[in-house]
Amino acid sequence: MTDQPYHHGKLREALLERAMETIEEAGVDGLSLRQLARDVNVSHGAPAKHFRDKQALIDAVALAGFESMNRLIQDAAQSGEDLRGRFVSVGKAYVHFAVEHPALLTVMYSTKHHPDSSDELRNTGVQGIHVAQAMIAEAQEAGALAAGNPETLAMVCFVSLHGTALLAAGGQLDGNSVEDVITATTDTLWAGMASGVPAAQRQLH
Repeated sequence: MTDQPYHHGKLREALLERAMETIEEAGVDGLSLRQLARDVNVSHGAPAKHFRDKQALIDAVALAGFESMNRLIQDAAQSGEDLRGRFVSVGKAYVHFAVEHPALLTVMYSTKHHPDSSDELRNTGVQGIHVAQAMIAEAQEAGALAAGNPETLAMVCFVSLHGTALLAAGGQLDGNSVEDVITATTDTLWAGMASGVPAAQRQLH
């Protein structure tokens, strides 16, 4: 919980930080602008200067969540390892974020896929998969992976790692460690992309 008063000019950031904590503690139903104001020691009307209502706050939380996750993914993609090592690092970054912020991750994706979601949120929400596409294309050009549609392959990788992330976050890996399952998943994905699969030639929509 936010114990210190926010710095001047940083109220929006303080509210978002506390909102993320609240979502992990009590779920999105436990979120309210009035309670947030109490938590960061400001008047109950102060949050309205930044968020017109609870939905606007949730939208901002989802955007901030994707921005935070994207930074981790981008850092992993530029980790300086070989192509396969960078691929594994990206997978670990995504799964670890999900394990640390399971409730936030649910809010991020549900908000992104809402019919009224903003262009900014939708665009930010796909940046991570675009990083994966670029990595796959780079590996194909280097001869480390077989030819195939990078968009399709990146989507398959996302689906596989997202499933791993949700099971890991829920403690449903049947006694296997998160690291072991990430390794098995990324090893299998890389081997499949290296050998080439017919489905990789398709364009998914």
